[in-house]
Amino acid sequence: MHNKTRGLFSATFLIACATAAATNNPLFMAHPYTDTLPAVEKKAPNSNYRPAFNGQTRVKGTKTTTGYKVEKIAEKVGAPFAIVAMPDGRLMVTVKSGHMEIRNRNGSLVKTITGFPTVDLVGQGGLLDVAFDPSYGRNKTIYWTYSEKQGKGNLTAVAKGTLNEAAGKVENVSVIFRATPALNSNLHFGSRIVFDASGNLLVAVGERSILEGRAQAQQLQSGLGKIFRITTSGKPAAGNPFLKKPGAMPEIYSYGHRNPQGLDINPATGEPWEAEFGPRGGDEINIIRAGRNYGWPVITYGIEYNGSKVGNALQQQKGMEQPVYYWDPVISPSGICFYRGNAIPEWKNNLFVASLSGQHIDRLVIKNNKVVGEERLLADKSERFRDIACVNGMLFTITDKGNIYRIGR
Repeated sequence: MHNKTRGLFSATFLIACATAAATNNPLFMAHPYTDTLPAVEKKAPNSNYRPAFNGQTRVKGTKTTTGYKVEKIAEKVGAPFAIVAMPDGRLMVTVKSGHMEIRNRNGSLVKTITGFPTVDLVGQGGLLDVAFDPSYGRNKTIYWTYSEKQGKGNLTAVAKGTLNEAAGKVENVSVIFRATPALNSNLHFGSRIVFDASGNLLVAVGERSILEGRAQAQQLQSGLGKIFRITTSGKPAAGNPFLKKPGAMPEIYSYGHRNPQGLDINPATGEPWEAEFGPRGGDEINIIRAGRNYGWPVITYGIEYNGSKVGNALQQQKGMEQPVYYWDPVISPSGICFYRGNAIPEWKNNLFVASLSGQHIDRLVIKNNKVVGEERLLADKSERFRDIACVNGMLFTITDKGNIYRIGR
């Protein structure tokens, strides 16, 4: 995309109306999430696997009763991967080909940012996620992930630099971490990065899809299929669970992941939550805790794409974590965000999931770390939703077509 201001695309769709007239209309009757609506998923699952506990999949449906609207505020934003709130409330969009765009909350382009290292633009690779230093107002430092060429293979790398907005460049660039080993694959790079409460970076990395990488999701000497916890200089964070384990990568925080593309901190608990792709079935939502094994490829609620079983077709095993929630068939969960703000009180601390193959935004109502209600939003757009951000009580989501939608009051 070029350094050119885009117009505001204001096609506005009224989803609900908070007027008294609407309140008295049966079409706008409240539907509490507890036990009144059927599950939103109507399709048959790919397998006959049973959940480990009630409410692990296909919970009761819910419906937002507060009035809100959906606006398409930008379009044709290249091939995006992330939409992230900047500290000042504007938006940073990453474009896989290798640049970023600063956009106002009305969708208009403010500045195109260049100067990033060359990305290996293959398959799911490219310029991926971005995060802002907790002291960004002082140091203007940003961090990003991208696919980096390494010999005949590639890997997920983490870099940092100083954002010079006036010049439209990132400067003083350095690569601070690489999820080794490099493999010859164009799939499953992950990748999301967020800051935890201690000021360390959590970095989610996929297992690269091919069987060689899949097996390494269970290996602590490998950086594939892991969530890392590193300092802003790329060093292992203090208190990491495998710091003193011989042969283990000390940066590892959790392992046994397939392709995590969603990561956010739950504002109600301070714990990181993650979304990852299953194979055919078995997309997961997990609470990420230090040192835990999330099971892939030993346990899964999915099957292979060809219909055969994964491994020994296990869904539970001692020492391996169960997902908080899973989907079968898949929705292909990419970016996630918890709703922060008071504009729509019933959304407070709900988890919103950008769904690719599902072509909707999935809203999960959470109570005591359990999913108790599910709703599908924007399904009428027929778009692959790549990422979602919560900014001052508004939701902003970006699609693979490069459309940005603003959702809120």
